[in-house]
Amino acid sequence: MGFKCGIIGLPNVGKSTLFNALTESNKAEAANYPFATIEPNVGRVAVPDDRLDVLGKIGKSEKIIPSYMDFVDIAGLVKGASQGEGLGNKFLGHIREVDAIAHVVRCFNDENITHVSNTIDPLNDIETINTELQLADIETLETKKNSLEKKSKQGDKEILNQISIIEKIIENLNDFNSLQNNDFTEEENEFVKSLNIIAIKPMLYICNVDEESVQNGNEMSKRVSEYAHKKNHNTVIVSASIESQIAELEDNDEKLEMIKEMGLSETTLSKVIKSGYNLLNLINYFTCGPKETRSWTIDKNTLAPQAAGKIHTDFEKGFIRAETIAYQDFIEFNGESGCRDAGKLRQEGKDYVVKNGDVMHFLFNV
Repeated sequence: MGFKCGIIGLPNVGKSTLFNALTESNKAEAANYPFATIEPNVGRVAVPDDRLDVLGKIGKSEKIIPSYMDFVDIAGLVKGASQGEGLGNKFLGHIREVDAIAHVVRCFNDENITHVSNTIDPLNDIETINTELQLADIETLETKKNSLEKKSKQGDKEILNQISIIEKIIENLNDFNSLQNNDFTEEENEFVKSLNIIAIKPMLYICNVDEESVQNGNEMSKRVSEYAHKKNHNTVIVSASIESQIAELEDNDEKLEMIKEMGLSETTLSKVIKSGYNLLNLINYFTCGPKETRSWTIDKNTLAPQAAGKIHTDFEKGFIRAETIAYQDFIEFNGESGCRDAGKLRQEGKDYVVKNGDVMHFLFNV
């Protein structure tokens, strides 16, 4: 399992250029006019993780299999999208299908690249998009509420409670308040999840700046960062033009050299994925052996049987125990045999909460 991240924003803010850089492809048409992208482009990329190669060498593995993340390049939204402007309803439907949203915001001036409102104002751009997302959610929720009210005439307590939840959400959205999953009980969250509300999806703001501002940002990106902080969202500073140049290089060493020359410590892909993992509370555990070393993505606080189920449902059904080694111990004692001799291989049961970097072997019986 990886996760699906939708890239959204106004037209001409650098979404498709960024998508191409992230996926090292030219799938998305990057053009200086609105709606260059109509159907969403999807690119699957490997999650960068230096630990995999280290484990693979120690395990003398034939194959190394990373976790993957899907990026979805969704066409530019415009004011009035919730009412169907600019193919809006179709695009909003695509956004509902992703796990997290990366909102690209233009934080650079360039007379050669048009802006839909002819003014570069990132906070105004954010407000335009957020308003359309909230209006779309309200319309969907009102439809769902009307449907439930017809059924509620029989006095079903569960349906009445669901109507109450929807009314609470609509009230928040009408007042432009941020919604959080912790606004609801665990049981209520299951119903909220089924509503597929855009406004409650984890949001990351990607500030697309000029090349000179890629290290420290600029005044526009700082305003976005301050806004995001107030809303409990993360921000990442990137330069889509730099990333597209890096993506064109075929040699990995050349890419690393260019990244260093630009004064950067990591690629945009790495930044976005790290932020995405934090947004969704995801971690990785590993399996390591002669055939393959593999990364598995799970939610934080996942118990051992459910983590085993990511490999195969039989592993979860017939779970007995998990032989577990912490990543650092695996490296320090040079693999499973050394860890076993040093007493670093632990036998963990059904209540064990898997930690980021655990190297695991599951015993099961079906």
